[in-house]
Amino acid sequence: MGLFGTKKNNDTLSSGLNATRQSLLSKLSRAIVGKSKVDDEVLDNLEEVLISSDVGVETTIRVIERIEKRVAKDKFVGISELDTIMKEEIASLLSDNQNDVADNFFESELPKPYVILVVGVNGVGKTTTIGKLANRFKKAGKTVILGAADTFRAAAVDQLTIWSERVGVEIVKQGMGADPASVAYDTVAAAIARNVDVAIIDTAGRLHNKVNLMNELTKIKNVMRKLCPDAPHEVLLILDASTGQNAFEQAKQFTSATEVNALAVTKLDGTAKGGVVLGICEHFKVPVKYIGVGEKIDDLQLFDKVEFVERLFDKKG
Repeated sequence: MGLFGTKKNNDTLSSGLNATRQSLLSKLSRAIVGKSKVDDEVLDNLEEVLISSDVGVETTIRVIERIEKRVAKDKFVGISELDTIMKEEIASLLSDNQNDVADNFFESELPKPYVILVVGVNGVGKTTTIGKLANRFKKAGKTVILGAADTFRAAAVDQLTIWSERVGVEIVKQGMGADPASVAYDTVAAAIARNVDVAIIDTAGRLHNKVNLMNELTKIKNVMRKLCPDAPHEVLLILDASTGQNAFEQAKQFTSATEVNALAVTKLDGTAKGGVVLGICEHFKVPVKYIGVGEKIDDLQLFDKVEFVERLFDKKG
């Protein structure tokens, strides 16, 4: 069992999902009141519950179709069985197009330097996630360097500097307005020269539909590849769960415009819209790799879809 397979982390996940779970279970209770079996009316109500919980229309339809097939096959399905069926079918749906991330990822052998390019709009928790990631890698015995390539805002460089000091890792930075690609290049160069295991590079969080930003990300990747042909190994898109379906739209825009290969969903502990993780996880071929379930430095977890669904429907909370 790796860094994320502990009871403490499962408890943190439960508490982090508390607002979403309470909202979802409350809606479910109202949807099945007075019913003894799962019938068409219950399924209609269930569809409304999932959509209103930010699961998303397409994912909700697929979940309902799976439950309908289950009900038709078993003929009589009591209301008491609904929670179990929902957990099983949602977990199964997510498993259809998602690759599991090994629980010992942070302790495994990675390309060196392992370069992570972090993208996302302002306010989603990019800088905080970078700090927490650096902390996880460091706790796993990896050396880490940060790159402050978000030179669009002076505060972004300052915030990342604070995190580098808090975690105790190096940072490469230039002044506000500097060429982001230059900062990224210097970061990778420093990682190679100092034999650093992981380089995590922040980028500007301007609006996701700006062509200039996407061109900038392409330039950053091209410059890094002069030093490290496979860089970046991970393009990590940060999404804020509290924005609900807006997070889904951001994922759609970013994944269509740049080579995102990992997602992190933050701020699950402060919202009742955590159901959006299910829609994002099911819809996109890009895996949800990390979830943020609290403000503490250790409150970043590798995403385990089975555990997530189990905790989401856990009435004991």
